[in-house]
Amino acid sequence: MPHHSPARENETWPVTIAWLVIGFVCYALPWQAFAALPGSQGSEPVLRIQGSNTIGAHLLPELVKGLLVSEGFANVSSEPGKAENEQRIHGRSSDGREAIIDLAAHGSSTGFAALKDNTAQLAASSRPIKDVEATSLSASGNLRSAKAEQVIGIDGLAIIVNPSNPLDELTTDTLAKIFSGEVKTWEEIGGRGGVIHLYARDENSGTFDTFKELVLASHGKALAGGVSRFESSDQLSTQISADPQGIGFVGLSSIQKTKALAIADGESQAMHPSATLIATEDYPLSRRLFLYMKPDESNRWARALLQFAQGDQGQALVSASGFVGQRVQAVKMAPRASMPEAYQALARNAERLSVNFRFREGSATLDNKAQRDIERLLAYLQQNSKMDKQAVLVGFGDPKQDPARAELLSKLRAMAVRRELAKEGVMFRDISGMGDALPVAANSDDDGRVKNRRVEVWVY
Repeated sequence: MPHHSPARENETWPVTIAWLVIGFVCYALPWQAFAALPGSQGSEPVLRIQGSNTIGAHLLPELVKGLLVSEGFANVSSEPGKAENEQRIHGRSSDGREAIIDLAAHGSSTGFAALKDNTAQLAASSRPIKDVEATSLSASGNLRSAKAEQVIGIDGLAIIVNPSNPLDELTTDTLAKIFSGEVKTWEEIGGRGGVIHLYARDENSGTFDTFKELVLASHGKALAGGVSRFESSDQLSTQISADPQGIGFVGLSSIQKTKALAIADGESQAMHPSATLIATEDYPLSRRLFLYMKPDESNRWARALLQFAQGDQGQALVSASGFVGQRVQAVKMAPRASMPEAYQALARNAERLSVNFRFREGSATLDNKAQRDIERLLAYLQQNSKMDKQAVLVGFGDPKQDPARAELLSKLRAMAVRRELAKEGVMFRDISGMGDALPVAANSDDDGRVKNRRVEVWVY
């Protein structure tokens, strides 16, 4: 897979192109569509958003500006807020309406705290809501419902080192030993440079929560003492680009001038954080980017931003901001000898779509993202004339004592996806199950097994 490491200084042109497209689309829309949302009263914001620095540093401001443009606010600007990692975005329309939206990016956990004390209407999070957070907000409804929990993009947790570091890949097991302090020098793992310098995000960070869950806790480790901690992923990345002995973890959009390593988990192949492997969530350290809203939220701007983020314009801005959007695309995959023969044949003759379907834990029900991906896949099949026996569903799972049972369960997952699409008239060329073949995560823990229980889509 090609290495994907978007540098911030090279992102101006895709963002500019996305803005030109949005501007053209909005200019072509009837002005009557722009009268729905109320403006600010004095200096009061119409919407407050709190939470993840990963989302709030770059992506969220672009989505907010895009929403304002789509609502007829042609004069859009931003200014720093009262504290670091805060900003206020202004929009003013030709008829004098003004809208103010406040953003604060101090970590995912702060978003849920702000929802609870009503100081924000949306929480940005780079990890799923925790049980304790969902319980504390339960009086406002189910924060895990499809209305409350919305995936707006996919990110890859990149393990970064200085460009001079000769290492190219690591396993999650070795990573856990490094960040727990068990491995102290680069020479112990085949590198060079002496003592390893550890860099990590702070305790409020969803990026740290993700790393802790996917790397440390899954291997029974805890973060070592004396680690340099950062509220900002960009600041962490800048430090490592100047430290030949450094290693850290950041979101995909903050790789900057560092080097991202290929990562393997369990029996999976070592994978770089490429756009395709992150879109399908096969990359071992891929993660979802969320916006959460109370189910009973009455703020029309909050609902409008969620709708904008899920649409084509919003997803274009997700991609232009250095993350991976959820628009379905076809990708040619190279066959490998380690693949089952039937899968090699697919790789030779068909293309894989950039979407995987996954399920609620312990359930045959599609999760919230998968339910929206059904709509995206249907639109792709319709637009590309693939509705009639041009698509293939391939199910995968985790090991069982009886391999035949593993194969059957994996096929049943594929059939669950087929049921949803058959309602809209999709006829599939083939439905198959490959059991526990081609794992993308370790099967030694629940999270890995859930990730391996997936359905791929291929088209001819």
